[in-house]
Amino acid sequence: MSAKVESIAPRTDAAPQPMLAGEKSPTEMFLVKMFAVIPALALAAAIPLAWGWGLGWVDVGLAVFFYTLTCLGVTIGFHRYFTHGAFKANRALRIALAVTGSMAMQGPIIGWVADHRRHHAYADREGDPHSPWLFGTSARALAKGFLHAHMGWMFRRQLTNAARFAPDLLADADIQRVNRWFPALTAATLLAPALAGGLITWSWWGALTAFFWASLVRVAVLHHVTWSVNSICHMIGDRPFEARDKSANFWPLAILSMGESWHNSHHADPTCARHGVRRGQLDISARLIWVFEKLGWATHVRWPRPERLARKLKTTTS
Repeated sequence: MSAKVESIAPRTDAAPQPMLAGEKSPTEMFLVKMFAVIPALALAAAIPLAWGWGLGWVDVGLAVFFYTLTCLGVTIGFHRYFTHGAFKANRALRIALAVTGSMAMQGPIIGWVADHRRHHAYADREGDPHSPWLFGTSARALAKGFLHAHMGWMFRRQLTNAARFAPDLLADADIQRVNRWFPALTAATLLAPALAGGLITWSWWGALTAFFWASLVRVAVLHHVTWSVNSICHMIGDRPFEARDKSANFWPLAILSMGESWHNSHHADPTCARHGVRRGQLDISARLIWVFEKLGWATHVRWPRPERLARKLKTTTS
């Protein structure tokens, strides 16, 4: 039986819930800093380490595999399915998407979805947790805004109210369970590549290099690609469709983001399963959703409709 992902529209049968739910705990703030900083340090060390030693095809293969797996867990699972309800999924697929998205180390699923629904509710306005336009339009203000949108917003103590923005997930026993598993899934996403590298090469060195490249560096690259959708894709790029915000399509990130950087198209039609809606716009996530649909694992997929796209299309583009 397919599960229902509820609309993010405010409820009308109860008093409005507050936007925030207090502050993150000191432990949560420490973990956010650790997850953001340690992989970034690994990424900074990657170039000198790779210069002539410490990187092999096993490391590359494992890094590509785990990057693709966890990135699609975020793009298809956390974003298009759980946040926007772009399709319905059977229980096995739902749990798999929740697990693989959690292994991207971008935080527990309920908090991630609540933050992103809040972003869409207040896009590029006061209340948006990661808009680059909150400080003004001067060069200094935009530099500050870019850093805030890219990763600075995560270091703020404000906690998005999940009871307001993700009540459907709070009421879902399977998702609550995966949410609680986040620490274990974090350990798994870091240790699995090392275990695989050690077994494939049958050496401790193979385990160590796989841990560096396919765990730390892979997580860091995925973090910065995801954060770039929040920052770059709200500052520069093509805006062919009408949207209430400054979202933009930024083609250089299309492959690494699995189609998420067609961001103006997404904000113009948030519940659509395909973000790359125009000819030549590669959207790997949408292609995999199409496969899930053919297999019968996904139903009621909200594919783009020509008449809706025509209504949203600007007469002049920016």
